[in-house]
Amino acid sequence: MESPEPPFDPADMPTEVRLQAGGRRLSLTWPEGEASASASALRAACRCAWCTRARHDGQPPRPAADLAIAEIRPLGRFAAHIAFSDGHRKGVFPWTFLRGLTTASESIA
Repeated sequence: MESPEPPFDPADMPTEVRLQAGGRRLSLTWPEGEASASASALRAACRCAWCTRARHDGQPPRPAADLAIAEIRPLGRFAAHIAFSDGHRKGVFPWTFLRGLTTASESIA
């Protein structure tokens, strides 16, 4: 039996992914335009088990202002793996989640 793919909306996959400002900003181009978010905002929003537990315990990640994205690579068609300059390499960010973060990038930058 073939394993099912995770739920995926093709409209949530960006057409272009770029790092800017030395990796301190992630810029994504969606069919309706471009949006971006800071590396610090993305790190603070990480949903990995460690970050989720830290938030639950009242100790959310407090990334440095000069934090940068060290690496970003796609995970299939539905997500991106983001590694940060502070050594955190556990972040899996579904495109749908990134789309929501970048849409609101002015409020979380």
